[in-house]
Amino acid sequence: MRDLLVTAHTPVLRSGHVIRTYGVARALAAQGNGLDLLYVGFDAPEPDDAFRSIPGIRLHEVVPSRGLRRMLAYGRARLAGVPGGFARGVSAELADDAARLAAEPDRGRVIADGPIVAASLAALARRRPVIYNAHNFESGFRPELTAGPRLGLHARALRRFERGLLERASEAWMVSEADIAAARELCPGARLRCVPNVVDVEAIEPVRDLAACERALFVASFFYEPNRRGLRFLLDEVFPRVWAELPDARLTLVGPGLEQPPSADPRVETLGFVEHLSEAYGRSRCAVVPLLQGGGTPLKFIEALAYGLPVIATPRAAAGLDVHDGEDCLLAEGGQRFAAALVRVLRDGAPELGHRGRELVMERYSVQALSELLNT
Repeated sequence: MRDLLVTAHTPVLRSGHVIRTYGVARALAAQGNGLDLLYVGFDAPEPDDAFRSIPGIRLHEVVPSRGLRRMLAYGRARLAGVPGGFARGVSAELADDAARLAAEPDRGRVIADGPIVAASLAALARRRPVIYNAHNFESGFRPELTAGPRLGLHARALRRFERGLLERASEAWMVSEADIAAARELCPGARLRCVPNVVDVEAIEPVRDLAACERALFVASFFYEPNRRGLRFLLDEVFPRVWAELPDARLTLVGPGLEQPPSADPRVETLGFVEHLSEAYGRSRCAVVPLLQGGGTPLKFIEALAYGLPVIATPRAAAGLDVHDGEDCLLAEGGQRFAAALVRVLRDGAPELGHRGRELVMERYSVQALSELLNT
């Protein structure tokens, strides 16, 4: 039986969202029967080699309509209770092609990747089982990103929408036990499974020796407001304290979304998107994950652990991961404690944290571990 994974973006590894899609795709394809991946051509002209090279994968592109049919799809979605931000991505063509591929002989599971696809496949889910692959517990964190007098109305609408996704799904794949608990409270009858975010550990060569330079690395998409807020936390509350003790300490920022350097201090290096992350990790003494808001489990946290670097993170960033402070990473709340932990690692090193962090990822957050999980 060959599974079908349906996603709303061209499969290109440029964001945490698509990295989760990639991990799930790799794990499903490794079941032995291959995988069909149906995607909307959006955000990039074509899939990248990482997806094309998955053994047994077949890629199917949908070209979404524009004009009247697109407007009608949006209107129907809004009438069905889909919030505007998600309704704009609902595609009638995606629904049609998914239904066609789902009806092929020897079709296995059909997985809707994210809330936009789950909304697009609502009619199909009434005729056959459709799994909802959640990337976040949406109503748990999106209201944090919304301000203004309509916040309460927005939050209630989002909860109704997400409850509908969970009710329709034959099974919902949540990224963490924390998200499962929240989903169960929202929809007690939902069929839930913990399907964590994973990385391709075998493709990541761990850092052998920590860099001599007192450099911390922050890898993120800075288009995402929680990452921008985390950066402000580093620059305003953490690094002034770090520089008071380690004047030569450096902060390197990697990832898209910073139109201008966020600091005039030459000790803050802004690289933007880089082709080979291994070089950035190899030049660094530790990685930081300073999230103060957001949901799910940050894939860049897992990736940094996989590279074998010591990681300093906020408790919020670690909330969805099975990590332990002082064993796999260092967790610190507030600017003073975060700075103290960072100073200790930059000055003295902590290679044992990096080793244990990579071991944890291999055991719990690898493609191989996820493939075994989804095979049951």
